[in-house]
Amino acid sequence: MEAMEMKICQSCAMPLESPDLYGANADGSKNEDYCCYCFKNGSFTSDETMEQMIETSVPFVSKGNPYPDEDTARKAMLEIFPNLKRWKK
Repeated sequence: MEAMEMKICQSCAMPLESPDLYGANADGSKNEDYCCYCFKNGSFTSDETMEQMIETSVPFVSKGNPYPDEDTARKAMLEIFPNLKRWKK
């Protein structure tokens, strides 16, 4: 049996484990591409660059959850983020 691919926020890469974490479109409907922290009322909550978003996210994903330290987290995000919908060129 093949495991379903986990849906992640296309801005910060946070796992979207339940609809409660989905962002909101301008009409109040759920946006399944972005999380509630990155996308509210139909727009992004900050106009950070990709590099700034990575630095903002590092403290939340280091310390063993899921990365062991900030350097490992930063390196992984530098590979993941350019492929996310928000940051794709």
